[in-house]
Amino acid sequence: MQQHKIKIIISGGGSGGHIFPAIAIANALKKKYSNIEILFVGAKGKMEMEKIPEAGYAIEGLYISGLQRNLSLKNLLLPFKIIISFMKANKIINNFKPDIAVGVGGYASGPLIKAVARKGIPVVIQEQNSYPGITNKILAKHANKIFVAYENMERYFPKSKIFITGNPIREDIINLKDKKEKAFEYFGLSQNKKTILIIGGSQGAKTINESIYKNLNLFNDNNLQLIWQTGKLYYDTAKKTVKNFEDRGIKVYEFITRMDYAYSAADLIVSRAGAIAISEICAVKKPAIFIPLPTAAEDHQTKNAMALVNKNAAVLITDYEARKKLGNEIIDLINNKNQLLRLKRNIGEMAFTNSADIIADEILKLV
Repeated sequence: MQQHKIKIIISGGGSGGHIFPAIAIANALKKKYSNIEILFVGAKGKMEMEKIPEAGYAIEGLYISGLQRNLSLKNLLLPFKIIISFMKANKIINNFKPDIAVGVGGYASGPLIKAVARKGIPVVIQEQNSYPGITNKILAKHANKIFVAYENMERYFPKSKIFITGNPIREDIINLKDKKEKAFEYFGLSQNKKTILIIGGSQGAKTINESIYKNLNLFNDNNLQLIWQTGKLYYDTAKKTVKNFEDRGIKVYEFITRMDYAYSAADLIVSRAGAIAISEICAVKKPAIFIPLPTAAEDHQTKNAMALVNKNAAVLITDYEARKKLGNEIIDLINNKNQLLRLKRNIGEMAFTNSADIIADEILKLV
């Protein structure tokens, strides 16, 4: 018997923290139901317009951006962008005729999800952080179900709609078995040296980058290898700086495509404390030092990290202290075998590895 065709729109983006959960949900849906068509809707000029097609999905772009927190002429354009985006969203919905829409946060999900809800089509949203983004807070009243990664989210969303699922993460990251040797070959690194992975989020992190830059001689003197994702803004500076270190195992990347290999090679990870970064590091069971972004809304990155620190599952260094403390903390920790094992064990106990499957099942129930 032939399956009825299901059409699903997934909307949102702006950063890897929204994009990669969206892809994980899409992949889980395709595995569970073969006769399915998925269309993504993102914001023009944002990274989803590149990353979603790379994952094998079609995407439409809306002319939308967020409100600038400082005084900016760009804010004057925002009402026009919203109107144009609503018109485009309605056109996409009328042409595609979705059975359900999934919002994952980010500017683009606002107009799209609101337009879908107005037509009486079911809506679900997925919130990655312990403090919701403004778009998801606004859209919550339209949602049939709200998937969250943290407890106590009824402070922000209707309790009856909340499902605690953890954050969806990429399937290739969940399964790192037998990848370590290929990982060292991929990055051109030695299996006989300790390896530090530095990831400041998909956009990079200024404080982390400058802290690593300051301590390159220290890492080299201690025979450490680095896989260093800088983001776009710092890449050229870092690339020039490490020319003298590349043959000693300090590798710089603007963006790391094969994160499964990066995680496989790492003995220790230095990262911002975004929700998806934390979810992935829990899943791969790697010791980590988190440096929360201090300007994150309601300081939610510190709250994300403290959930691990309180269970002796990670180390936290503040953004203010990082330039002074990070180098020595890395050296101390990488040489403390017992603490590394303790962190690895404890962080692994906090992992959700089937979030995408749970969310996909709930979406299909609604359809």
